[in-house]
Amino acid sequence: MQLTKQLILTMILLPASSFAIDLENGEEINEVCAGCHGEYGQGGKEGEYPRLAGMPSAFLARQLHLFRDRQRPNLAMVEYVDHRQMPDEDIRDISHFLSQIVLKTKLPPVDETSEDFNAYERLLASKRLMQIPRAPGDIEKGKKQYRKECASCHGRDGMGDMEKAVPMLAGQYTSYLWRQVKKYRNGIRIHDEEAPDDELLAEFTDQELTDMFAYLSILDD
Repeated sequence: MQLTKQLILTMILLPASSFAIDLENGEEINEVCAGCHGEYGQGGKEGEYPRLAGMPSAFLARQLHLFRDRQRPNLAMVEYVDHRQMPDEDIRDISHFLSQIVLKTKLPPVDETSEDFNAYERLLASKRLMQIPRAPGDIEKGKKQYRKECASCHGRDGMGDMEKAVPMLAGQYTSYLWRQVKKYRNGIRIHDEEAPDDELLAEFTDQELTDMFAYLSILDD
């Protein structure tokens, strides 16, 4: 059974007790996801695998349903996402688990000579750091264009909208964003399911997108 975007959003946003979300199960499922997307959902290989940590749970669930129903082509996901291996309950659990992961962009200063300094805890904390490399482009032009065209949905800080299941753009690999733009332009992905013929991304020039991505790449500095 294929679930609509609105139904998935409703299921995700209902109180956890309604569906008994199992975060421990989500953590176990993440051990498989981590092979590509990283232990903390940070992605990998400079954007070959996107960041998932901190994304809205309803957005993640929707993408997993699309992968599972073969509505979003992705060869890497075929092996892991089907109705037998990824039932609705598992999709809900892993989506919530990943959405709650917080990745910091820098470590707070510490006094390494202090008696309370714990090198191991510092090492563990460093593994949860993530900062996107700065992308080329005109940051000021990108800021102006982004805030005019994209901020109303994805937020002025590019962090998306948890309640409306709008994904973050800041903190996501620039190379991954470019691949998705190509897929949207070619009709492989749909930008707005309520307006499938929407050609919003096609209206931007490559230079405008370059500048906006340059701006987004500094928001986690």
